[in-house]
Amino acid sequence: MAICAFIGLGNMGYPMAGHLASAGHDVRVFNRTAAKSERWAAEHPGVAASSAAEAARGADFVFTCVGNDDDVRSVVYGAEGALSALESGAVLVDHTTASNDLAVELAEATAAKGVGFVDAPISGGQAGAENGTLSIMCGGTEQDFETARPVMEAYGATIVRIGAAGSGQLTKMVNQILCAGAIQGAAEALAFGQKAGLDMDKVLAAVSKGAAGSWYLSNRGETMVEDRFDFGFAVDWMAKDLGLVREESSQIGAEVPLTELTADYLARSQEAGDNRCDATVIIRRYRES
Repeated sequence: MAICAFIGLGNMGYPMAGHLASAGHDVRVFNRTAAKSERWAAEHPGVAASSAAEAARGADFVFTCVGNDDDVRSVVYGAEGALSALESGAVLVDHTTASNDLAVELAEATAAKGVGFVDAPISGGQAGAENGTLSIMCGGTEQDFETARPVMEAYGATIVRIGAAGSGQLTKMVNQILCAGAIQGAAEALAFGQKAGLDMDKVLAAVSKGAAGSWYLSNRGETMVEDRFDFGFAVDWMAKDLGLVREESSQIGAEVPLTELTADYLARSQEAGDNRCDATVIIRRYRES
């Protein structure tokens, strides 16, 4: 069993760290809100650390799962950051959905210390984290990936190395473009059906299992029709992720008109105060038209 530090106990990180503890690993957790670390340690076999460096000291693996690029830098770098405490041979695994540039930067910074690195953004939502069935998209060397993969199996059902550092983050962008399209299509279609006066329970039964079916229709169709959005992947989070897609697409010269459309609907939802609602709340913008 490995000594693991887990930094970032949000909706995803909290259960992920729990799976590591349940698998028998020696787990130390750090969260910038100390009360959350203490609550986790009261519920699981493991220790709450007072800093990222304390959690990382002597660890075989450090897992980070925070909000954005700057959040990652704040817990990795500096005297209190995880990297300062890591010894040669350890591996840093970043589960944050962040930029490709940050992944390349971290790969270089860890290599300078003889530490391995895997950028490993995740998909599957809070339910996937709680059930240990996440999809993990990885970038890094084959050696670092194979070293970390058995430990990530505690919470990941599908774990794939795409290529060099940054490949995981770029693949997560592919994932979020696909999600944006599914959300936008579901919102437009279901709002159309409602305005047409159709029985939407029957509509969902008719279309969800055919060629038009999607995860979003099967798992969010009913709640979209019922105007329930107090759960799931928040508007602010999806807007942040699509912002990364837009920045990267500008750098590589890729056209992403569907992403631009969804980003606009998300921005309008933020203006309406729906920031913490599930991203499928964009259906309200269709109802308002």
